[in-house]
Amino acid sequence: MASCCCPDILAWIQNLPPLDEWRTTAMSICICSPNSSNHPSLNLSVTKNPSLSFSIVADFHLPISLWTSKSFKSRSKSSRLLDEETVSRLLSNIIEDVLGYGSNKNNSWLRIPRIDPLANFKDIFSLSFHTLTFLILIYEAPADLRSVCLTNVKNQLALSQSREASKLLMRTLGSNLEEQWMKSVNLAITNWIVELQATGQTLKTPSPLFSYAISTVGLWKVQVYCPVIAMDIDNPSSSSPDERLMFSLNYHQLEGVIQFDYRVVVRERWVEVMVNIDNIRCDVGRLVSEALMTERGVGAAEKHFPSRISLQLTPSLQTNLLSVSVGKSSENPTREIGMEKAIEAGFDAPNSYLCLKVSAAETMTMSLKPWKFEQSVYGYAANLNWFLHDSVDGREVASSKPSKISFIQPKSWFKDRYSSAYRPFTRQGGVVFAGDEYGASVCWKVDKSALGKTMEWEVKGCIGLTYWPNRHRTFYNETRRLEFRDVLCLTLG
Repeated sequence: MASCCCPDILAWIQNLPPLDEWRTTAMSICICSPNSSNHPSLNLSVTKNPSLSFSIVADFHLPISLWTSKSFKSRSKSSRLLDEETVSRLLSNIIEDVLGYGSNKNNSWLRIPRIDPLANFKDIFSLSFHTLTFLILIYEAPADLRSVCLTNVKNQLALSQSREASKLLMRTLGSNLEEQWMKSVNLAITNWIVELQATGQTLKTPSPLFSYAISTVGLWKVQVYCPVIAMDIDNPSSSSPDERLMFSLNYHQLEGVIQFDYRVVVRERWVEVMVNIDNIRCDVGRLVSEALMTERGVGAAEKHFPSRISLQLTPSLQTNLLSVSVGKSSENPTREIGMEKAIEAGFDAPNSYLCLKVSAAETMTMSLKPWKFEQSVYGYAANLNWFLHDSVDGREVASSKPSKISFIQPKSWFKDRYSSAYRPFTRQGGVVFAGDEYGASVCWKVDKSALGKTMEWEVKGCIGLTYWPNRHRTFYNETRRLEFRDVLCLTLG
């Protein structure tokens, strides 16, 4: 095991002495130190030659540099080696290199915004540095150092302080860079899990690995990311996938966005909190290039698809609540039943008996929307559920399996599912629900004594992803599940 020293990297950098006080050409601080003397430590070093550069180093007898920053100029005639602008540029360098570990190299037009050393700068710097260290350990570090330090760094990233810093960083970067950041991190996690699985080991990951919630005036938003390989298997397959199919399925990530808009309306006797479904988006995005998907896998079209989304909104403190009301669920499918009867009569050879053949057949047609939305109430909690149904027999996809015959029928609904005009997904394989059709609103009535107070709502969610074969010939199928939880706030008044 590695010792969890967790040094304050930013404080160390900010307190580096001027160059004329250095006795050597480099200074360093330990990032991760194994308890055994047989393993090297992982250090952050700063070197003057003649400008300054930072390195993450595996401290063997002959040190090995695993990462090196850009060069920076030091401050002259100052008690501090680096000024605030230089520290900010170092942070941008770290963020840029984290993004560089992803597979998307076509976002060069996106600019990394300057992050000034103001409030919460320390937490953002720490999160970014630990993320870079995490990626370097997976991709660059020797096996013995990686095995003892990865868990330590992963646990640092799972702390509540790091989760809060991630909200600030993602809002600063913007949505496009946020997605690129998460693909870099989740690609590394996927590679780590694949490596562990090859040796029969498992990795317990925090669920959902990364999520954050934003509460602002009139809007609640929850963002969720998780590599597919880290999701729990809910409905396993009786058959095993081939190696190429497994590659395609593993190297994707779940991307979920849940948006509610809300209004606070003061009535004569109570206060109404109206929460409306603005947008529910769920996508399954690839973590590697399409070319690599084709070379090592069976193409990017073989991937999981959303099959179930469940949300529960619960007021944390219910003392002042009076009631909760939900809208109607989507309508049940309409059925048309008809009878067809036919009578056939005929003679066989001469002297044979008259054969009267009677056949009666019942046919049934069903008009069925692929997605069904249901609302229900449990106490003061509102439950919102979206279920994908098989268009042939009406069964819920997430909790059922296709028949063997449907695997080989080219006209099965899940075959070529991303190009069909009747597909229940977007062309990219995701889903988008808006309040106009799949979901209305929830209304809580609150006693007027709560006016001016801030109330917390807990949002718990579960997203199901299912794989049924698209173009690849296989009997393999499965459903995976991701659960998440966040807290949203609003002020009554």
